[in-house]
Amino acid sequence: MSKLFLSLLLLFVTGFLNADNTNQTQDQNLVQVQITEHFWIPLSDGTRLAARMWIPSNANEQQQVPAILEYIPYGKRHGTRGRDEPMHYWFASQGYAAIRVDMRGSGDSDGFLDDEYLKLEQDDALEVIDWIAKQSWCTGSVGMMGKSWGAFNSLQVAARRPPALKAIISVCTSDDRYNDDIHYMGGCLLNDNLWWGSFMLAYQARPSDPELVGDTWKQQWLDRIEQMPFWPALWMKNQHRNDYWKQGSICEDWNAIQCPVLVTGGWVDAYTNSVPRILENLKVPRLGIIGPWAHVYPHSGTPGPAIGFLQESCRWWDYWLKGIDNGIMTAPLLRAYMEEWTAPTGWYDPSPGRWVGETTWPSTQITSKSLYFTDAILTADSSQAGDTELAICSCQWTGSAVGEWMATGIPGELPTDQQADDQLSLTFDSAPLDERVEILGNPELILNISSDKPIANLCARLCDVAQDGSSRRISYQVLNLTHHESHSDPKDLEPGKFYTIKLKLKMCGYAFDPGHRIRIALSTTYWPLIWPSPSAATLTLRTKGSVLNLPIRPYNDNDRAIQFETPVSGPATPITQLSKGKVDRSFSVDPLTGCSTYITDCEGGVFGEGIERFDDIDITIAHNLKRELKISAEDPLSAHYVLTQSYNVSRPNWDIKIHTTVEMSSNETCFFLQGKLEAFENGNKCATKIFKEDFPRNKL
Repeated sequence: MSKLFLSLLLLFVTGFLNADNTNQTQDQNLVQVQITEHFWIPLSDGTRLAARMWIPSNANEQQQVPAILEYIPYGKRHGTRGRDEPMHYWFASQGYAAIRVDMRGSGDSDGFLDDEYLKLEQDDALEVIDWIAKQSWCTGSVGMMGKSWGAFNSLQVAARRPPALKAIISVCTSDDRYNDDIHYMGGCLLNDNLWWGSFMLAYQARPSDPELVGDTWKQQWLDRIEQMPFWPALWMKNQHRNDYWKQGSICEDWNAIQCPVLVTGGWVDAYTNSVPRILENLKVPRLGIIGPWAHVYPHSGTPGPAIGFLQESCRWWDYWLKGIDNGIMTAPLLRAYMEEWTAPTGWYDPSPGRWVGETTWPSTQITSKSLYFTDAILTADSSQAGDTELAICSCQWTGSAVGEWMATGIPGELPTDQQADDQLSLTFDSAPLDERVEILGNPELILNISSDKPIANLCARLCDVAQDGSSRRISYQVLNLTHHESHSDPKDLEPGKFYTIKLKLKMCGYAFDPGHRIRIALSTTYWPLIWPSPSAATLTLRTKGSVLNLPIRPYNDNDRAIQFETPVSGPATPITQLSKGKVDRSFSVDPLTGCSTYITDCEGGVFGEGIERFDDIDITIAHNLKRELKISAEDPLSAHYVLTQSYNVSRPNWDIKIHTTVEMSSNETCFFLQGKLEAFENGNKCATKIFKEDFPRNKL
C-alpha cells in the first residue's frame, strides 16, 4: 500500500518528523498530536470549504480545547504546507486545535474567488468560526491568526464580532487597503500591483488535488479558470480611495473591533505603518511587536534575529482563550527593534541592534527634533534656514537601488547603496553627528513645493550616510501630489503655485552613529517601485519653511530587560529539495538610447525555495517568474512592464503546468493591460484565457 494511499485512508496521523529550519529548534517536549489531512466545513449555501486540522490526541468532549483558525486562499494541501506543519503542530502540542481552512474558490474548496477581501469572504469566516465553536472537542473559544491576507482578514472578521472569536493575531497587516497595500502608495500606482496580479493568476489557476476531491477535480479546475478575473485590472479600476477600498479597511471604524489584538510587523516588510496606527486607535487590549524582519512570521524572521514567536503567541492564546494569567499583558504596548548601521549591500542577516519598549503609543518619551532646509544642508538652527528655490526633475529611472517594495527574506531584496539615486536627486545633509541619535516613529517632512505640471509625483528618502559616503535608506515615502489633501478626491495642481506638503515617512526604528550624516533625498520619480506620472514634471522646492521632523527617542536602560525566547517549532513537513532556487537581479542602461532595464529572474522557486517535493503526499512544486521593466531616461511614457511565469504541480502520472504573461504600458491618458493564461495537463493544453483591458488615467 502506497504512502499516498495511506495518507488518505488515515485521516489522523500521529508522530514526529525531523525539523529542518535553521532559524528554529524543534521543541522536544510536545504532546502527541493528531492530524486530519482533509475534511469539509459546510456552509449554509451548500459550499464546502476544505480544511486541515492539528489537535491534541486526547481532545474530546470531556477534554475540550480552544481552537485557532488560519483562513487564506493559498492552498493547504501544497501551497503553504511547508509553513503550516511546524506552526500549527506546535500550537496543537500546547493544547489547541489548529485549523487551516482554504477560502471559497481556492485550494481544495468549492466555489470561485472573485477578488480580495470581499464581504462574502468575511461571511464565510463567520460560519466557519461558528462551526468550529460547536464541535464537541471545542471549548467554544476561537482565536484567529494569519500573515498578510490572513492578517487582513483576521482584523476584518474581528470587526464583524462573531461571538466565539475571543482574540486575534495579525502579522504583516493593514488597516487601510488603499494607503497600505500592494496596489497604491501615497496615491501612486505601485508596480507590484501587476506582480501580485500575475501571482494570483497562477495561484488561482492551480487545481484541487484529485486525491482529495475525486473525479470532479478537472471540471472544477476548468470552471475556475473560465471564471478567473484579470486580477491587476480589478484594482486599477479603482484608482482613488473609494468605497471599494473602504470595505475591509478597519480604520473606517476602529470601534468595530472588540476583541484583543496582537499585531506584528517588520522593518523591511511593507506593512509596518499599520502597527502604530492600530496601537494608537484601537481601544481593546492590544500589543505590538516590530522586528527587523521581512514579510515572514517572526519565528522564521529574516533578517534576524528571529524570536520565539510561537511561544509568545501561545502566551497570548493561553491568556485570552484559556484564561491563564501569565503576565503577557504586562509587556510594553510596543516592543520594537532599534536597528543600527550595516553596509547597504542589498542583504544583511542578522540586523545589528537591540529591543526597546514603549508603554504607550504615541510614546510620551519620544520628542520631535526639527532640521531645517538650506542649500544642500539640514541644520538644527532655525535662524540658518535658507530662503532659496531649488528645482527637482529626476531621470525617469531614479530608484535603481530601491530593492523590493516588500522583502520576503531573499538575499538581494533590500535597498542597496543609495549613492547613485542620491546623485539623481535633490539632497540635503546634516553636519556629522556629535552623538548617537535614535529615532522611533514616522519621520515627517513639511515641504513648500510647486510643480510646472498639473500631475506630479514626489519621492522622499531618509538616509544614513557613513564616513565613506555609502548611503543606507532608513525610511521613505512617495506621494502623488494631486493627492496631497485627499486620496478620495485628488485635485490637479495649479502650475507655479506653491503648496505646503506634509509627508509622513514610513515607520522606522534606527540609531544613527556619531560621525554619520542624516540625508534627505527628493526625486520626482522612483522606478521601478512606482509607475511614472504622465509627463516629466519639474518641482521647485522653496527651502524657507521646509523642515524635517525626526521622532527622537532617548536611550533607556530599561530596554535591556526586553527579551524574547529562542524560536522553536513543531516537526517540519518532510520535503526533498530536487534543485536549488536561483534569483538573479540586474539593472542596466543602454548608453546610446538612455533606456534602462531592470530584471528579476526567479527560477525553481519564487521565494528562493527551489523545486521541492512534499514527500508525504508525493507532490512536486516548481515556480518560475521573470519580470522585466524598461524606461527611458527622459520619457515617462516609455515605461513598459512584462511578467512571465510558470507554475508546475505534479505527481507521478499527473502533471499540471500554468503559464502566464501579463504586460502593462501607458500613454498620457490611458493604461494598457493585457495578459494570457494557459493551462496544461500531462503536456496537453486544456485551457487558454486572454485578457485585455484599458483604463483612463485618473490623475495618476
